[in-house]
Amino acid sequence: MSMSKIRESLFPIHGRKEVTKFLLLGFMKFFIIFVLTLTRDTKDTLVVTQCGAEAIAFLKVYGVLPAAAAFIAIFAKMSSALSRQSLFYATCIPFFLFFFVFNSTIYPNRQFLEPSISTIETKLSMMMDGEGVPAKILNHWTSALFFVVSEVYASVSIGILFWKFANDVVSVREAKRFYPLFAYMSSLAPIAAGQYVVRYASQTGDFASSLNRLTIPISMAGIAICCLHHIINVFVERTEDTQNLPAKNDDQKGTKKKNKMNMMDSLRFLSSSHYLGLVTTLVLGYGIMYNFLEISWKSLVKRQYDDPIEYQRFMGNFSSLVGASTLVVILIGSNIIKLLGWRVGAISTPAIMSLLAIPFFACTVVLGVDDNPTVLNAAVQIGSVMILMSRACKYGLFDPTLQMSYIPLDEDSKVKGKAAIDVLGSRVGKSGASMVQQGFVFAFGDIISASPAVMVVFYAVSAVWILGAMKLSVLYDAKAKEQEGMKKD
Repeated sequence: MSMSKIRESLFPIHGRKEVTKFLLLGFMKFFIIFVLTLTRDTKDTLVVTQCGAEAIAFLKVYGVLPAAAAFIAIFAKMSSALSRQSLFYATCIPFFLFFFVFNSTIYPNRQFLEPSISTIETKLSMMMDGEGVPAKILNHWTSALFFVVSEVYASVSIGILFWKFANDVVSVREAKRFYPLFAYMSSLAPIAAGQYVVRYASQTGDFASSLNRLTIPISMAGIAICCLHHIINVFVERTEDTQNLPAKNDDQKGTKKKNKMNMMDSLRFLSSSHYLGLVTTLVLGYGIMYNFLEISWKSLVKRQYDDPIEYQRFMGNFSSLVGASTLVVILIGSNIIKLLGWRVGAISTPAIMSLLAIPFFACTVVLGVDDNPTVLNAAVQIGSVMILMSRACKYGLFDPTLQMSYIPLDEDSKVKGKAAIDVLGSRVGKSGASMVQQGFVFAFGDIISASPAVMVVFYAVSAVWILGAMKLSVLYDAKAKEQEGMKKD
């Protein structure tokens, strides 16, 4: 194979303008995922070590889902009143203000803000046990709040802040080469964030000092994201022929106002489109399957790492491994999408997750982890590989194919349908899985004892996801060909 073919396979970006555009967007995604990694590991450290892994199921239903719904309602109104650039800043900046305020004000004063267990038992003795998960969440409500905001940021940052912006400035022709490769740079973010946690942030005597060390790079990354957004907009306006980009209406530039659209309107808009319904199936599928695996795995990890600093250090190393494995998946994934097409790329994620879950369920269902340290350790290690590859496939295969599916759509579907799918859709999947897991906990005692039931639901969802991806691929190919034909005309 010649060097030109090798270069084309690894980096099919051509010309100074294309390379500059790709790198600017790539660095923007790097900083977004850098913050996502730091906040994700921090929220898990706070909640799992203080309230237990089972608290995640409660928070995703009673905290994250309402917060996501509220965000959709606010975002829909803002999208009707603000220009694209103003909408980006109005969505991005509040998250970074919260992270700063949490570190500087909320967490240092948590002892004065949070009620004690005895107070909770006295006031709510008829409603909950002081040793139960709900009581622990109330006892550590500031950590629960950080968890909720970080979860919403995880959906907003990737789905809206980056991918919506990328869809606005990247043409269909460029997307086939750009999108699989964006993860090349973004996969470096978990490596950098994880090692920052392991080698610096966790090298303190208490978690408060560690949190302060985490907030500094989070704030700096927030500034970088806003600056890159401005730079990219200026670059595109000066160098690009806007006719080659996805069509944009005048109201998007702020010359007209869109019709106002509340949350229910967004949901009705979503349900009216068979295409968007299938896209929702993919998002729900990943949310449900990953959530089932994640909570079971974290409940096992908690048994080995009770101390917040030790848990934080473990998650830091794990995040670095996620980034490294994502690089490998991207090398494979970019060529899968380019050579084998969108359908194979979309089906690969549920297929890989289903295969990797087999040995994990073998440990929890067949062998059993209770009073068996050897099997417990094996389950933690196998689960780590399973979660690691699930995340790597998300960044390297799932995200590129999902975002490519939006490009052939009209602007209304991109803005309103995408916001509903990326935020509310993913949260319904995760929250729905959490509600099912709560039922399993009540029925079986704990999530590990419920592993047989978890396994059945997991593989049923996998089958629906794969079927939905196959149906969507037919519609996607037809719309992509239609859009290419319009450009030629």
